[in-house]
Amino acid sequence: MVPWNSARTKVQLKLAVQRTKMLQEKKASSDPLEAMAKRARREIATLVEKGKIETARIKTEGIIAEDIHIELLELMELYSEMLLARFALLDMNTREPEPSLLPAISSIIHASPRTELKELHVLREMLMSKYGRDFSLDCMENKDGCVPERVISKLRVETAPGTLVDAYISEICRSYDVPFQSDLVAGEGVEVSDGGNDSGTDQGGPGVAEKIKEAAEESIQTKTKGEDKDPVVAAAEPKGNVVEKPKGGGSNKANGEDALSDLEARFAALKKRV
Repeated sequence: MVPWNSARTKVQLKLAVQRTKMLQEKKASSDPLEAMAKRARREIATLVEKGKIETARIKTEGIIAEDIHIELLELMELYSEMLLARFALLDMNTREPEPSLLPAISSIIHASPRTELKELHVLREMLMSKYGRDFSLDCMENKDGCVPERVISKLRVETAPGTLVDAYISEICRSYDVPFQSDLVAGEGVEVSDGGNDSGTDQGGPGVAEKIKEAAEESIQTKTKGEDKDPVVAAAEPKGNVVEKPKGGGSNKANGEDALSDLEARFAALKKRV
């Protein structure tokens, strides 16, 4: 384990910010990967055109998983910047972290192993060395919900909701002028079927964005039902200042709004790429 060192940790935080930002840009916009992404989307449109809808859905789930991983990297960048901006609090001679830093510290310790960045792995070891074994185990196990829900949601291994998958496919097909029928999504340029009918009749109904909202709300209600304790949630202000939301009766609603916002942002990014 890398021991805590004030000067080295500050340098490591800067490296972590730079590397997470570079990796996001590489995944989202570098020429070779962008070409691969376009090929994948074109292949999905071709599969739909040939009637291989289930295969198209499976491939789309992979695209969604990649988008979620980019969102995780964005959070790691945010929390690294937060610790760098508040380094005086981080460098205090104490074995208990400052409460305002808890979301960032617990997130990095918990989520860094799920990323490919060595800079985050080293930073994680430094934080574990500073705050000790017991605190580190609590973060790794997410004891008492110490890791923000917005981070946990990016780490869940689960299949994307059918509505979100079909929304992705409908946007991809629209960009390639390929008709796509779905019972889950209906809106501009998308036909609705009754389970395979090729009549092509537009039945109307709510748009893609509204369907995504409905799917997100259903997922959020399922996941939050029966929870007695809410996780700590942190959100970033435009200038990098982090505002923490206190625990309380309304935090499930706040978590739901964060998840819904994530879905809408993900769908908006998809529309730009295709």
